Amino acid sequence: MTRRQIRGLGAAVLVSAFLTACGSEDPEGPDPRASTTTRSAPAVAFGEPETVADGLDAPWSIAFHGRTPLVSERDSARILEVDGSGITREMGVVDGVSPRGEGGLLGIALHENRLYVYLTANGENRIERFDITGDPGALGLGPAETILDGLASANYHNGGRIAFGPDGMLYATVGDAGSRDRAQDLDSMSGKILRMTPDGAVPQDNPFAGSRVYSYGHRNSQGIAWAEDGTMYASEFGQDTWDELNEIEAGGNYGWPEVEGIAGEDGFIDPLQQWSPDDASPSGIAIHDGTIYIANLRGERLRVVPLTDLATADEFFVDTYGRLRDVALAPDGSLWILTNNTDGRGDPNPGDDRIIRVPLR
Repeated sequence: MTRRQIRGLGAAVLVSAFLTACGSEDPEGPDPRASTTTRSAPAVAFGEPETVADGLDAPWSIAFHGRTPLVSERDSARILEVDGSGITREMGVVDGVSPRGEGGLLGIALHENRLYVYLTANGENRIERFDITGDPGALGLGPAETILDGLASANYHNGGRIAFGPDGMLYATVGDAGSRDRAQDLDSMSGKILRMTPDGAVPQDNPFAGSRVYSYGHRNSQGIAWAEDGTMYASEFGQDTWDELNEIEAGGNYGWPEVEGIAGEDGFIDPLQQWSPDDASPSGIAIHDGTIYIANLRGERLRVVPLTDLATADEFFVDTYGRLRDVALAPDGSLWILTNNTDGRGDPNPGDDRIIRVPLR
């Protein structure tokens, strides 16, 4: 049994109140794959949350250009700049976006005064980049430059998260686009996490020669982040049984569609944790000071996982703000959480969608 299989046996549906953790047990005996782990105190303490901005339309990703927050809107294809008083202005509209189902303008990332975007166009997903023009309060976008195109698209499972790793490379999560067998096909970029240079080229030290594929066997990963020691983690939507938190290894096979969740089978890397989709649907993640923060859509909660005990978790804001699409660390050290109640699947309240700022104590 691998280290991950042993560590994963304690993972599952973890239920805690805002500042306390609690568990339950099946009277007929716990399922070892779904046992509940509790602690006497949560891993973190939060200050009072506040709404930074509201009135957003199906927002998907948040990133910081220096100290200036930028937000993508899935269906409008707008990039918004948020000022210090929470007022949003349109920085630009990404041409060629064809929103349908879960597709549209998805993840954004920043690198060397350029904005990178992952978008659904007619018949494909692709990654583009733009020079950022102007100063805060009047930022704009230069002409689009395609970095990578030809990624399979569909109404569902488009992946869409992009981020620069500590190695300076661009990583992208690509869903299986509804063709599940592609996730095991190393000649396909579907169902993968990709790694490429900032120009979109294949790095020479990638695990598969001549390929951008970094890991495979993914159904629909939508969150990637790195710990201080350089370890990469990813959140992933499962089918009907288990959503996952994975530690990503170069060249690793994460099992989809052959397995879902913790399987203990040779050749596949098991998740660190797994949860029922009703309690999860994990999307964006962030890591800070030894803690993983996971935004959950269907589960409508922020899950917090300490790196010192990866088989445990606490849950915050359960059913408080609705669906949570993304979480990011702001330059001031607070967490910024992006709600996602106007995407056609949520139950929006007046003012949705919004950015919630949560101080870390």
